[in-house]
Amino acid sequence: MALSRRTFSALAGSTALGFALGGSGGPGAPSAYAARGVPTGPAPAPPTADGQRHTIGWDNYSLVVDGRRLVLWSGEMHPFRLPSPSLWRDILQKMRAHGYNAVSIYVSWNYHSPAPGHYDFSGIRDLDLFLRMATETGLYVVLRPGPYINAEIDGGGFPGWLTATKGTARTADPTYLAYADEWLTAVNRIARRHLFTEGTGTILLYQIENEYDAHANEPAGRDYMSHLYRKVRADGIDVPLFHNDKGRNGYWIPGSFDTGAERDGWLYGFDGYPSPSQPPPDWGHFGIGGLKGGATASPRTPGFVPEFGGGWFDPWGGVWFDGKGYAESRRTRDAAYERRFYLTNLANGITLHNVYMTFGGTSWGWLPAPVVYTSYDYGAAIDEGRKVTEKIAPMHELGHLLQRVPDFAKLDRAADVHADGLKVYHLTNPDTEAHVYVVRNDGTEEVTSRVPTAAGDLELTVPAHDARLLTTGLSLGGRKLRYCTAQPMMCLTAGRQDIAVFTGRTGEMAHLVLECPSEPYVTRLDAEAAWVYDRNALHVNVPLGKGGLTRVLVERGESETPLLLLFADHATAVRLFPYDTPSGSLLVYGPALLRHAELSGGTVGLTGDLVEQTGLEVWGPRGIESVEWNGRRVPTRLALSKSLVAETLLPGAPEVRLPELGGWRMRTENPEAGPNFDDSRWQAADRTSSFSTTAVPKGRPVLFADDYGFHYGDVWYRGAFTDSAAVEEVSLAYSTGTQGLLMAWLDGEPLGTHRMPVPDDSTVRKGSWADTAVFPVREQLRGPGRHVLSVLVRRMQHDQDGKALDTHKVARGLTAVTFKGASPEVSWRIQGERAADPVRGPQNNGGLFGEREGWHLPGFPDRDWKSVTFPRAERRQGVTWYRTSFRLAVPADVDASVGLVLEDDPYRSYRAQIFLNGWNMGQYINDVGPQHTFVLPNGILRTRGTNTLALAVLSELTTLSGPGQVRLTLLGSAAGGVPVTPVLSPGR
Repeated sequence: MALSRRTFSALAGSTALGFALGGSGGPGAPSAYAARGVPTGPAPAPPTADGQRHTIGWDNYSLVVDGRRLVLWSGEMHPFRLPSPSLWRDILQKMRAHGYNAVSIYVSWNYHSPAPGHYDFSGIRDLDLFLRMATETGLYVVLRPGPYINAEIDGGGFPGWLTATKGTARTADPTYLAYADEWLTAVNRIARRHLFTEGTGTILLYQIENEYDAHANEPAGRDYMSHLYRKVRADGIDVPLFHNDKGRNGYWIPGSFDTGAERDGWLYGFDGYPSPSQPPPDWGHFGIGGLKGGATASPRTPGFVPEFGGGWFDPWGGVWFDGKGYAESRRTRDAAYERRFYLTNLANGITLHNVYMTFGGTSWGWLPAPVVYTSYDYGAAIDEGRKVTEKIAPMHELGHLLQRVPDFAKLDRAADVHADGLKVYHLTNPDTEAHVYVVRNDGTEEVTSRVPTAAGDLELTVPAHDARLLTTGLSLGGRKLRYCTAQPMMCLTAGRQDIAVFTGRTGEMAHLVLECPSEPYVTRLDAEAAWVYDRNALHVNVPLGKGGLTRVLVERGESETPLLLLFADHATAVRLFPYDTPSGSLLVYGPALLRHAELSGGTVGLTGDLVEQTGLEVWGPRGIESVEWNGRRVPTRLALSKSLVAETLLPGAPEVRLPELGGWRMRTENPEAGPNFDDSRWQAADRTSSFSTTAVPKGRPVLFADDYGFHYGDVWYRGAFTDSAAVEEVSLAYSTGTQGLLMAWLDGEPLGTHRMPVPDDSTVRKGSWADTAVFPVREQLRGPGRHVLSVLVRRMQHDQDGKALDTHKVARGLTAVTFKGASPEVSWRIQGERAADPVRGPQNNGGLFGEREGWHLPGFPDRDWKSVTFPRAERRQGVTWYRTSFRLAVPADVDASVGLVLEDDPYRSYRAQIFLNGWNMGQYINDVGPQHTFVLPNGILRTRGTNTLALAVLSELTTLSGPGQVRLTLLGSAAGGVPVTPVLSPGR
């Protein structure tokens, strides 16, 4: 298949919807299915914006890019969950260095659209900038703009204003489609400038909709998908399109809906988040087959998992992880989980593999859907503070393997193999006759067993709940591997020698056998290795991890090209970085991260990160004589392995000291509770109908916040009435997301606070909660004359619309107000957030008085506020603000990730919005948790300058309120990093 702009133009024809696209044909463009004849060979070069046209095809094995097979090893990150564009490059470079060749991103409609017809792609929303960075990093992009994305984000990505519109979302309703088309037009205007097919960027694949299973077998659903398909094509997007089938239903396979004249432009994909407590599922070659079998639902396209669990999200209260938060998610879905589950996917023919998430980030401000709290760390391989965790090792090893050993792009199921106590998958490459074995232990005890292979029975030990990859018959440059009990990680050519890397557990004995018809000359470069030549084979034994990297040089024999064998345990392997340059490939060993490499004359210029003191070793093209690290010359010597080795150790990251937080100032707010507050500029809440799915009480006004244009954060109500002499109780019906809260006052006197319950295992996915707060009216508050009922509702955002039932339109805020003992006529006014912050966006602010007055902003004059110290212990109902400033002096060449920690007596019922330099970095709920640490991303955080920190604390009347301890913490640091541009000038 070849989908290029020229193909698009030649084959587009008029239809009822405007265009019918032919996705194959054209000069030099092979059919999608002609890829079956593509032999095993080197993968395509890393993608660039080279100005050349490219073709994208596939068969049942893999994608085929420009005639070469490509295994897609992708990681998910969301630019909207890292609101500092400079740091996007940091994550992208870490992904590339650790083996990924693609990045998958959602583009969230609500993040870019504060109002109908308004689309903001500037600043932190600069999609064009992100796509340029991905291209510069050498990563393919899988673009996923919805319109619906889910993603545990407010409304599943639908903008707040869509809740107050007529159309039925996720159907062919013309009102909804008009809005969705407008959104896609805005996204595609940018995306089409970055298409890999056109040589202008690296967008390789494009997803329409997400997990759409509600109307899959109905005309409304098929018409909807057809409309989106044709819309995207009409906008000039000519790369393959796909959908992410939720839970392997066989929905939206090729041919299941009308794609016009185009037949070969659609891939089937499905997602899966299997539990670590169950054996890995077979979603392909070894599974149940048919439409419900995963990859087998579409036998003519390659196995494609647009989302496979790289962790799991955590709800308010942390019931899924016993209140331990994302550390427990990372523990239960650890590196062994990745090996066991991802190798099973590979065995089942899945060659397009995206890990959700690889970097989770932060659902800052009012971005999170009700089901999650602020942190979206996800237990991912790169944590929320951008620190690479131990989970990166399998991703690093497998990613580089799939890019640099081409046999894995074309595998067939082979004869069944059995080993006592182990599950074995056996596959072969029909072109090279290499054999691949995935050997898995699903038990609770380590198992040692003999595994029958094409090279004979091999004894393997597999730890409990882990897996190993075994190969026989692989080509290692000009030589042939008989077998190795350690896992291959890569094979590349650097200069005049081939280099092959093998990896495994620390302490494991690797046994490698190389076919050698003629006796080679072998040099043991490290004492740990042992070797012997016997009966046309070279045997090498190495205890992995002892002394770091172990090197064995094999020369002469049947090949004139030397072969350098490198053996590493997992901790060592993640410090081996291949890098391709126009002059040839490099392999760098030692640093925590290699970001970039380039050759200038005889000098290799390297940039990257150092955490601890380390050595440096570089293999590269002929003629390299010197090495620079982060711009500084490194004295080196030429080693026997034909590498340049640093003569001294490179220093680690210097100590980073953080200040204590003090100098706090305090001011109480919520004047809205008082009877004499001027609400004349507030909107009158007097509407009588709504497009919400929540019924409007008969004969009463609409009180739903969204109907009055207030979509994010807190909302205030003031109801004026006369004569409360007979009022005994007031009942306030309200609807919120998880952990919503309501506070009420009558004539400035608190009536009480009501909150939604902490979710348990059965309600954790419940996105909309409705209840009625009933407050008695004390006798001293009753009487004739004018009275004001003031209500503050923390809404906790909109439900997602996973079942396409318009659940994002469930009301937020008050829904009905009744009285016992009397029925006064109430005149209601409502106030929420002001116009969207032009830089921080619509999700940054809610309707608190302090937010409307700018109390969260740097430069706000707070000298007349009361000086206080922490911990605090106060009892009041309402909102109290605390502000302070602090200065950091992190060295310019150090990347320090900093967090804010809040801790207090868990009995105390209060919550705090955290504002750093005006940015709403999240919500802390003291008695619910589990989150206590909040990441402060560089760029928003001034690591070399003064910062303003503000806390808006909502205190309940039932307990004493804090804050207790508030402190800064260092989440990680490295010498290196990327240049960081402040997101907003300090004066704003």
